[in-house]
Amino acid sequence: MSSTVITNIASLVTNDPSLGDNSPLGLIQDAAVAIDGDRVVWTGETSKAPATDNRVDAGGRAVVPGFVDSHSHLVFAGDRTQEFNARMSGRAYSAGGIRTTVAATRAATDAELEANLVRYLDEALRQGTTTFETKSGYGLTVQDEARALRIASAHTDEVTYLGAHIVSPDYADDPAGYVDLVTGEMLRACAPHARWIDVFCEKGAFDGDQARAILTAGKRHGLHPRVHANQLSYGPGVQLAVELDAASADHCTHLTDADVDALANSDTVATLLPGAEFSTRARWPDARRLLDAGATVALSTDCNPGSSFTSSVPFCVALAVRDMGMTPDEAVWSATAGGARALRRTDIGRLSPGAYADLAVLDAPSHVHLAYRPGVPLVAEVWRRGVRQV
Repeated sequence: MSSTVITNIASLVTNDPSLGDNSPLGLIQDAAVAIDGDRVVWTGETSKAPATDNRVDAGGRAVVPGFVDSHSHLVFAGDRTQEFNARMSGRAYSAGGIRTTVAATRAATDAELEANLVRYLDEALRQGTTTFETKSGYGLTVQDEARALRIASAHTDEVTYLGAHIVSPDYADDPAGYVDLVTGEMLRACAPHARWIDVFCEKGAFDGDQARAILTAGKRHGLHPRVHANQLSYGPGVQLAVELDAASADHCTHLTDADVDALANSDTVATLLPGAEFSTRARWPDARRLLDAGATVALSTDCNPGSSFTSSVPFCVALAVRDMGMTPDEAVWSATAGGARALRRTDIGRLSPGAYADLAVLDAPSHVHLAYRPGVPLVAEVWRRGVRQV
């Protein structure tokens, strides 16, 4: 392995408040980053950069940590263009649309599913995403859920078992029987391929008691909880996530004061997914309310074919600033360090000694341009584990 220093960085986001301007972003102006192998070993001013094997000039551009996309659904087949078109013409979104993707995913071969996954991973990488989580949930049989996780686990360590996405169409008249399957045979087949377990706790999917049973069964098999919580309506999802020490409660659109207080006084991250609200014309989550209460907020794409078909974290950053009450600094932190917190990782989401050398070079002098210039492809280079990928 060799060492590299990237110099002449106009503005470096480290997410280490002990560095630079001592803000949460730990901003360093006229900065440099030294990399040895796959890790960051030094950050500071360019004039103080250490000697290394290689020297790269960033050309006065900004550098941010690689984006951490902590919520996606990338193992699927098919497309729901007609559903989106109808919804944009006035039809409300409901959880039932997932069944369309289930049918297409079951019919796809392993090779087709993997090719689709790789396509969207490459697309996300070009936009600065260096770590991603992805879920099963579009198979809803023992075989199809297990193969989805097996395929995903070849591409990321952050794999989530979501057999409890909706009640399988095969069990439409026996939801209790499906919960038994999800917590029994299906869980046993899927647990070896996953780190996390998730449940869609929502009207039309799983109620609080069913969700608790599913998540606690997963914990017994060594899987840590995440929860699709309070997306379409008020409900028990957030409180259940906090009760079970879930790493994240995702969506968090409809929150009571008690929900906000619970998140603020726990280690459960509120992961907000603005692409879903954009794509469904739904009510925006109130990030400002959560942040002012002291909750930790992450931003993620929720990339999926039904309700948020975007792999662009920069797009979600811009939406969060424009429509969810976040400042540009808060949105960038939430899309990097916040995502790392949602995955309970300390080795990503920051650019300070000991972290993986995952970073995005922006064709702009500041991270603020991610919100200031929405829709513009600002990511000029992407480095992952110390190697330039883009």
